[in-house]
Amino acid sequence: MDGFVSALSLTNLGFGLLGTFLGTLVGVLPGIGPALAIALLLPITYTVAPSSALIMFAAIYYGAMYGGSTTSILLNTPGESGSVMTALEGNQMARRGRAGAALATAAIGSFIAGSIATLILAFAAPEIADLAIKVGSADYVALMLVAFTTVGSLLGSSQIRGFISLAIGLVLGLVGADLQSGLTRLAFGNVSASEGIETVIVIVSIFALGEALYIASRFKDSGWTVISMKGKALMSREDVRRSWKPWLRGTAIGFPLGIIPAGGSEVPTFLSYSVEKKLSKHPEEFGKGAIEGVAGPEAANNANAAGALVPLLALGLPTSATAAVILVAFQTYQIEAGPMLFATNPDLIWTLIASLFIGNTLLLVMNLPLVRVWVQLLKIPRPYLFAGISCFALLGAYALNGSTFDLQVAIAIGIVGFLFRRFGMPITPLILGLILGPNLELQFRRALQISAGDYGTLIATPLSKILYISLILVLVAPTAIKLVKKSRVKTVK
Repeated sequence: MDGFVSALSLTNLGFGLLGTFLGTLVGVLPGIGPALAIALLLPITYTVAPSSALIMFAAIYYGAMYGGSTTSILLNTPGESGSVMTALEGNQMARRGRAGAALATAAIGSFIAGSIATLILAFAAPEIADLAIKVGSADYVALMLVAFTTVGSLLGSSQIRGFISLAIGLVLGLVGADLQSGLTRLAFGNVSASEGIETVIVIVSIFALGEALYIASRFKDSGWTVISMKGKALMSREDVRRSWKPWLRGTAIGFPLGIIPAGGSEVPTFLSYSVEKKLSKHPEEFGKGAIEGVAGPEAANNANAAGALVPLLALGLPTSATAAVILVAFQTYQIEAGPMLFATNPDLIWTLIASLFIGNTLLLVMNLPLVRVWVQLLKIPRPYLFAGISCFALLGAYALNGSTFDLQVAIAIGIVGFLFRRFGMPITPLILGLILGPNLELQFRRALQISAGDYGTLIATPLSKILYISLILVLVAPTAIKLVKKSRVKTVK
């Protein structure tokens, strides 16, 4: 209850409202997902208290996801992979004059899924944190290797692309002074580089600047084709009857898949869509505007987002790009996410969890009546949009330390982000490598120091053995599945 008291203070409630507004504002713009929204707004929170900043991030998180559904439905342009299914059915509903019902279904489904998932988070995260306290350095090495491998192999069009992205992130994380010896690495005589590359700059540049350059290079027309919205954003009794089961099923699918590094939000949303299509009494409507195809995936998407916070808070391990950006926000305030977080900063964490409930409610109450306002934002000419995003990103990078070196890094990373998007390279492995790479090195050295240099300690515990077996399965399974499919094709022929 103390968390709710803190979150409901006038100051924190004001930051929650601001975060909800800003998150929706940025998220409703085409091509901008939650990770990009938080990355863009990360520099403006440095002047506020940690609790207020994290509450604002929580509100931005949910707000950007809601904004993404608006873009998907009215514009048929998913802001992120998790909104693809919403765009598929939601846009068809909009074309049939049911844009209001589609938007209401997405908003209410997000609220229900987010509330249930946050409730589970409140119970699950402390229990996992209590267990994680007993986890040693060797176990953490195995855990992070599994996270790296899973994310690297499951994201992107191929495993090679995923691991290349991961390798680049790990190299960037090595730049600067060694955490133990103090020796400078990969600075090449540059004094500014000896302090390391700011994670915030990399995230802002690769998401915001890289994405703006990529979208600008792809689209040359002058405007968006926005479907006009008729009536209010409301659901009929029949809509609710057809949606409440998909909302619950989507929550049940999305939350557990958010806890494990299963490849982002696209996996639970696609799975939810497939389940709803099989269970629906109206399968002929799918592809033509089935409301179940909006309700289930939207609930799965939001539950997945809340699920990703469990390993983040309990273990300090982000399983998505958005969770990685939130971890950077923690690090900015010298807050170490992980098992000790609930012991060292209990007030802060419970305030954050309470703010997730409050932000979710504010989102529903505030945004449904303002749908027409958000629709007007979609009419912003693209050149202004891309220029604004780029300028805001570069200003944020420079304002961080007032350094021209940071600005140069931001431009270079922005070009890298553009090339990543151009050639189908996943960004999430790079971000995870950058953030967790130094910690992996630290835990690896610590494990060897405790064991007096005995490498056998890395596989000595039961947990590490289980994790390494899982690691082998992740690496071998995709190849094995491909070989089985090829053999079946040959047999048929």
